[in-house]
Amino acid sequence: MLKLNKTVVNYNVNVSVEANPVIEGFYADPEILYSEKTQKFYIYPTTDGISGWGGYTFNVFSSSDLIHWVNEGTILDLSTDQVSWATGNAWAPAIAEVKENDGTYRYFFYFSGNAGNMKKIGVAVASDPKGPFIDIGKPMISDLPKGASGQLIDGDVFIDPVSKKGYFYFGNGFMAVAELNADMISINESTLKIITPAGGTLNDFAYREAPYVFYRNGIYYFIWSVDDTGSDNYHIAYGTSSYPTGPITIAANPVILIKNTDKKIYGTGHASVLQIQGKDEWYIVYHRINSKYLKNGPGYHREICIDKLEFNEDGTIKKTIPTRKGIDVVSVNSTDTLTNKIYIHSNNNVSDENLIIRNIYDLSGKLINNKLEDLAFGIYIVKEVYLDGTCKTYKYISKTKYLRII
Repeated sequence: MLKLNKTVVNYNVNVSVEANPVIEGFYADPEILYSEKTQKFYIYPTTDGISGWGGYTFNVFSSSDLIHWVNEGTILDLSTDQVSWATGNAWAPAIAEVKENDGTYRYFFYFSGNAGNMKKIGVAVASDPKGPFIDIGKPMISDLPKGASGQLIDGDVFIDPVSKKGYFYFGNGFMAVAELNADMISINESTLKIITPAGGTLNDFAYREAPYVFYRNGIYYFIWSVDDTGSDNYHIAYGTSSYPTGPITIAANPVILIKNTDKKIYGTGHASVLQIQGKDEWYIVYHRINSKYLKNGPGYHREICIDKLEFNEDGTIKKTIPTRKGIDVVSVNSTDTLTNKIYIHSNNNVSDENLIIRNIYDLSGKLINNKLEDLAFGIYIVKEVYLDGTCKTYKYISKTKYLRII
């Protein structure tokens, strides 16, 4: 309530915060990386929004908190001579960070591209997660495995924390795996085999594409996408194994991420998984169809989202309900000042002689207080009312020097 010239004015404040999608624009097939070298998060996606999935560039995005992302630019352009063997359809990247014995880091970026009338999988190498990446000059994988039918796309790289060996998974219409050689840019052909999860339907776990592997508490988890990427039913299922090369046992409740019709969220698939360093805290990074394009090119109007991934006590994965709210800020390095370029420079103690009311809410919409200086570290929503009757709403990062106006 506010009194102006003896007139009582009531203000109702409704706070709605939607962190998903986390990246502005059309992108898909997100690969998430936490870099030990830079102590930042990175997403490497397919560039989307182009008819026929015809994108030819790969960009990388960085973040200090999983909420605010900076476009660091193009790292590979298949329309140029950067990749001599490929001409377009730059799809479904994967990334690995490897620390060498001398303490330096190398980054291996795997991707699919057109080569004549078929898809092939290549790899480019850099010394920094933002590049520059140098293609090795030829495809890493040029031919379908014996007995397989489908496309050479959707690569995934996994470094086994037990054996320290690298493995590469790939395939649309099939799931294949091979050991990577020590150079990380070639596979051991003698280890190549098909491990496609058998059975299922489009309503549960029938394998289509996008394999991804991670390890937790002695269990190797295999996730994959079901149905077509342009379908509102596109979703994620999983199985487990005692080994990184299978065989895969389908989970009793295999579907772990599927559309949320109540929130009008559809086509949730092609995911990667992130564990916060040193914690049993997990997130799933995936794309969904932009709801405005469900009937008009849904397969190439996709956007990237992040939600929490949780486990039951027996190690099974809980079903994730896709949200628009997304996640809260994640801080691996508490001293990071969140200097992403999207913030507007300001002071922590914002003051204005014309300010009458300041209410501060947490991200759930709960009223906290009206003093910025009393806030703990985190992200808040601030609503302000001024003498002239104007109102201002902004997102406030406590204990930093940065604001962002919504």
